[in-house]
Amino acid sequence: MPAQVESFFHAPTNTWTHIVVDPTTQTAAIIDPVLDFDPASGRIWTESAQRLVAYVLAHGLGVEWILETHAHADHLTAADWLKGVLPAAKLGIGAGIVAVQNHFRDVFGLGIDFEADGSQFDHLFADDERFRLGALSVRVIATPGHTSDGVSYLIDDAVFVGDTLFAPDGGTGRCDFPGADAGTQYRSIQKVYALPDCTRVFLCHDYPATGVEPTAQTTIGAEKLSNVQLNASTSEADYVAFRTRRDATLAAPRLLYPSLQVNIGAGRLPAPNSRGQVFLRLPLYLDV
Repeated sequence: MPAQVESFFHAPTNTWTHIVVDPTTQTAAIIDPVLDFDPASGRIWTESAQRLVAYVLAHGLGVEWILETHAHADHLTAADWLKGVLPAAKLGIGAGIVAVQNHFRDVFGLGIDFEADGSQFDHLFADDERFRLGALSVRVIATPGHTSDGVSYLIDDAVFVGDTLFAPDGGTGRCDFPGADAGTQYRSIQKVYALPDCTRVFLCHDYPATGVEPTAQTTIGAEKLSNVQLNASTSEADYVAFRTRRDATLAAPRLLYPSLQVNIGAGRLPAPNSRGQVFLRLPLYLDV
């Protein structure tokens, strides 16, 4: 039986979280979970993550993995909270997270106390690494470009692409973050496009127009035929030129600094002070 996928949309950050299930063993993985966060008030809560746990419990699932496609720059991950509720689950991310940690340790001034070696995660996946989810085969495909740590997870006939691809009318992920590169992303997408056209593609984000339902799933064939930014006939030179022009017009993500500060540490919040207060850092760039 094919992998079963249940998708959950987090409207404040336009993020999709997916629960992937092997129907023969009821073994599951949670991909790209979201922690609720209001930057104006500093409030953090777990309503979205609790929806995932409720689904797991209602269906009697055994969660073996929490999988991150990359260190997200637009939402805080709920991975650490979920590990506390689902202690059998291991947390995995691509091995490229080490480079991301090294860069942002300096950006946030975290110092040598922050270990930039990926040890906050249970496993760092190499390109083309294989593992099992129950009876299902999982293949890790390194897909850097949007970030240097991006990976996609091919589980049975479904691929979970993170921010590498959006729905065909949404195009592809931006390539202007530290360590990002449009040419690298083009080549990563070619690896994904080499999968069979019938492969189900599960997205990490969708940004629908008002009144339009968000899209969680498409196919490789649909992407190759009609992705508005990179279809099967788009050349690397044309894509790089387009992506470079487009990215120069984009504002920084609203939750860039809170997200990365938490996500490079596997979702762990900073240690509280003696009064139980928790603080995030905001780097300032003075232009005076």
